[in-house]
Formats: sequence, structure tokens, C-alpha cells
Amino acid sequence: MTIENISVNKSFGGWHKQYSHQSKTLNCAMRFAIYLPPQASNGEKVPVLYWLSGLTCTDENFMQKAGAQRMAAKLGIAIVAPDTSPRGEGVANDEGYDLGIGAGFYVNATQAPWNRHYQMYDYVVNELPAIIEASFPVSNKRAISGHSMGGHGALTVAMLNPERYSSMSAFSPICNPVKAPWGKKAFTAYLGKDKTAWHNHDASELMRKATQFIPAKVDLGGADDFLTEQLKPEALEAAAKVNGYPLALAIHEGYDHSYYFISSFIEEHLRFHAQHLSK
Repeated sequence: MTIENISVNKSFGGWHKQYSHQSKTLNCAMRFAIYLPPQASNGEKVPVLYWLSGLTCTDENFMQKAGAQRMAAKLGIAIVAPDTSPRGEGVANDEGYDLGIGAGFYVNATQAPWNRHYQMYDYVVNELPAIIEASFPVSNKRAISGHSMGGHGALTVAMLNPERYSSMSAFSPICNPVKAPWGKKAFTAYLGKDKTAWHNHDASELMRKATQFIPAKVDLGGADDFLTEQLKPEALEAAAKVNGYPLALAIHEGYDHSYYFISSFIEEHLRFHAQHLSK
């Protein structure tokens, strides 16, 4: 597999790098970012936190706005941020911001025209980690986190693959997409009308039925405009209580859906993941 370096920036003794590659899974060129802490330059193989971003984002939003590098450098954790969807000529798209390019929802589309490129679940679970672990000084210890659409992705990917991740976390996730407008629109387009397939990518449904538990941390802003209609954290909290799932969920008064919120609590999430990656 060939990856092409696009940019390099030194940060807190480590390196932020962007790469492009031709994805066999998505049938297009893709870009990802990686932050390698200073420990990775000293012969250590470091664990990886995969970060999944939200609607309209790319690999750049988290790396530039979250302020995660200082703590990642201290804890010795690499961070990998993929793009949020396939892109390029011939990739299906929609006029809305919440479907198509920038809105892959981390599922494998089964419906035309989306199914030719929109296989983000397989990309995040299989192809991208294989590239990362073959190309950089990282171990096979993985954690996963994300925001909004990416929070939905982080929780569902982890619960569908509990053997692959030591911990999972999310900021402002779409907790119950089968009952949220964003989820209904995307799942109808990508997965069709069979709601059984929808439930396989709904964090609340998966948490309620889980038989293997992964430590989970979820934070939301109490002033988030999307909290009630789109995010529905009460569904996730109820599912955890039914199943005894190890979920720490908090709603923080006054915070919204933005990276101001994420940057305020990202250090707590990194420490949470470091605790479980070290086990």
C-alpha cells in the first residue's frame, strides 16, 4: 500500500502529518491526518486513538481546533483522523449538508448510487487501521472517539467490534439515529427501508443488547441546539441502565455543539482512553 505525505508540522515535540492514498474500500483517493507523539520518535510503538468527525468536517477540524496534541504528547498516544466520507469525481452527492460528501455516517451503504463508494464502516474498521499499523510506529492497541455524526460512528463501530478497542468515547453523539431526522435521512438513503439494518448502527439499540462491554464516556452540552431533536442522550442512558453497561454520560450546562465544547473536555477524554489503553 502506498501513502503520500501532504504536510508535516511539529507540535509539542511530536509530528502532525497529513497523507493521501488510494482506497480500495471506497474506490477513491482519501486523506487522513495522524499526530505522532514524541515517544513514537524514540523507538516506542504507541497506542492509537481514532477520531471520527461530524457532518461537513474533514481530517483537519479536530487536529486544528480540539487542542489535543499537548495531552496526547504527554500521554504517548497517537491520534488518527480520517475524512468523513469519500470524495472526488464520480462520488455520489446530495444538495443537503447531511447526506453525501462530508456525511458518510460510518456505515456500509447497500443502496445505489451510494454503495459504490460509501463503505465508511469497512474503511474505519479495517483498511485505515491496517495502513496505520503497517506505516507508523504504533501498536495494535486502539481506542475510538468522535463528535456528533462521528460520535455515533465511534460508539457503534466500537460496540460492533469490542475485541478491537480498549475504550470508546463521544462528544455530542447522535445516540438514537433511528429516531432522529439526521439518522432517518441518512439510513434511508444508504441502507434502504429495512429498519433491521438501521438498528445495527444505532448506539442505543446496540448498547441495550450488548454482551461484551467496553468502557464508555459520553459528554454533551446542555445548550446544544441539537440535543433534543437529533442527539437524544436519554435513549443511550436508558439503554445503559437496562443492560448495566459501563457508561459515564454527562451533560454540561451552557456548552454547545462546537469545538469550544470539545476543546474544553478533550483532555479528560484522552486521560480516560490512556487509562484503558495501558491495561
